[in-house]
Amino acid sequence: MTTDITEPAPGADPIAAANATTARILTDLADTAHRAVVVDSPPGAGKSTLVVRAARELVHGGERPIIVAQTNNQVDDLIERLTEADPGTPVGRLSSSTYITPPALNGLTNLTIGRTLNDLAGCKVIVGTAAKWATIRDTTFGWAILDESYQMRSDMLLRIVERFDRGLFVGDPGQLDPFTVVGTERWIGLPYNPTLNGVSVMLEHNPDIPVHRLPVSWRLPASAAPTISQAFYPFTGFTAGTGEGARHLELTTASFGGEHLDETIATAFSTGWALHELPRRHVPRTDTETLQTAADIAARILARGAFATCERHSGGRTLGAGDIAIGVAHRDQADLVRQALARTGHPHATSVSVDTANRLQGREFEVVIVVHPLSGRRDATAFHLEAGRLCVLTSRHRQACIVVTREGITDLLDSHPSTDPVHLSVPAKFPDGWEANQVMLATLAQHRVPS
Repeated sequence: MTTDITEPAPGADPIAAANATTARILTDLADTAHRAVVVDSPPGAGKSTLVVRAARELVHGGERPIIVAQTNNQVDDLIERLTEADPGTPVGRLSSSTYITPPALNGLTNLTIGRTLNDLAGCKVIVGTAAKWATIRDTTFGWAILDESYQMRSDMLLRIVERFDRGLFVGDPGQLDPFTVVGTERWIGLPYNPTLNGVSVMLEHNPDIPVHRLPVSWRLPASAAPTISQAFYPFTGFTAGTGEGARHLELTTASFGGEHLDETIATAFSTGWALHELPRRHVPRTDTETLQTAADIAARILARGAFATCERHSGGRTLGAGDIAIGVAHRDQADLVRQALARTGHPHATSVSVDTANRLQGREFEVVIVVHPLSGRRDATAFHLEAGRLCVLTSRHRQACIVVTREGITDLLDSHPSTDPVHLSVPAKFPDGWEANQVMLATLAQHRVPS
């Protein structure tokens, strides 16, 4: 396996570094000696931009590529980007009979929606979910671009791999592994573990495939990129695409009540991070106080009129509810946070996005409030320690991240060191959740605001 690591040197031009990596990726795409090309990406490094660029390059080279995404939302987002970037290219969406076209895609003159490939015969690019492509038989394409490929299980890759001759695999290796509802013990250590992500299994059996790594995160601010890189990508570091001071948050109204939250918000807005610690207590995961605090912080940001300036909006703009997200570990926590938002009394609070890490993966917001997965727990289970879960939760923001938790996580980690069993033929996963949490807490401790 050949690996291209292109982390920019301090002070280097991030645009030049990103363009150089993209050029190398496109060169490998044109090299017929490679049956596949893998592109690893940190959060917000432009995976979708690369997918669109690669699709256009292949079309202009006479190919008719297919694009494989993991969810319908990802498919719709890619189609919107494709049609905007190249309005003259006919794009097809391979869909089920129950698919409802979202408003953003209505009226696109170069988009055709069909249930079968015959319906999309005139399309130069065809986009669909992996599950939909798995239903197609007896047709082979020259190229497939697999977006968010680390979210695809290897058994799904096996079902669709005969649909294309060569593939571009683009994804983030530091985030959540593919989800499965069954136990995985029976497959641990086997050379074709169906529950592992397809990229890892493919590379295990095809070591000569070139692997590139995008070197710049355009989402994460300069305050966040070093910590996220150290915690979750220690061997494949990256830098922020914007420098210190390029983004700025401020509150436009005076404080009126709720002052106990204002210090947390001010810390996050000035430094990019804040750790809002509630008193130490062992609680169930549906701890009302913690979840209500996360909702109150979101409502407080809206009430005080957060004003954001960045490279996209040099004149600044007032943040709305759609710019804020609250991330949790469990669905029942998300339901309770939505109820808590309604109790805040702010008219727009219920429009704040609230979801689990699995569903927030791939999305982007200006400010993210995280309920720490280990908050108030007596033990540190593998689920709550998973590095990918914490990576997703703490890497969705462009401006600031606020972590809400009960005091005592450091002591919990110290009393529950990593005890995952060691299996033959299974490489150790690094960094593990225990170490990633320690790195994150070291940063958050510098921005701690006790309740």
